[in-house]
Amino acid sequence: MSLDLTIQLDDEDLEHFVQAMQRAQSKASGLSAEAVVAAASKLLVNVPTVKIPNFVKDRLEKLDSMIQLVVDEGYALPDEDRTRVLSCLAYFADPHDIIPDSVPVIGFLDDAIMIELCVRELKPEIDAYGDFTRYRQQEATRRGVDVTSLKTHRVDWLETRRQEAHDSMRKRRREGYGGGGGWAPTLFRMR
Repeated sequence: MSLDLTIQLDDEDLEHFVQAMQRAQSKASGLSAEAVVAAASKLLVNVPTVKIPNFVKDRLEKLDSMIQLVVDEGYALPDEDRTRVLSCLAYFADPHDIIPDSVPVIGFLDDAIMIELCVRELKPEIDAYGDFTRYRQQEATRRGVDVTSLKTHRVDWLETRRQEAHDSMRKRRREGYGGGGGWAPTLFRMR
């Protein structure tokens, strides 16, 4: 038997999480990026040793995506975006979070909520990284190599996306000129 449970946090409730994040960021201000990432990664390593609900497991996968944003050398996250991600990861670097992780069943609930808040905050960065990883996988498949051996970089992905946008624009232009849409250019006649 499973139980559906919905939790709605109002602005006052969320303020508690905002304050917890600010405290964690303050504590982590002296840590290197590597130390913040290592501490957040430790949470992922420790989780398999305890029984946690699936909704928490799902959020922890998102935490892994945030960590990969920072450590993926091929993606080379720009400094401003890197700082935003690291400031979100600071909460997971603090061993004194809202609910101690050792509390059975709900010990990772605060982590799951904080991950959800961070994912909302970092949605553009996470979505772009997901697109990059799909591109890298497609390139590896196309070349017939293992994805871990492929040295694909962010600039390669961005150039491919730029070229795709130009190709799409040209296709729409061709279809608009000769596709029977009723409009034909008056300044530039195609002969």
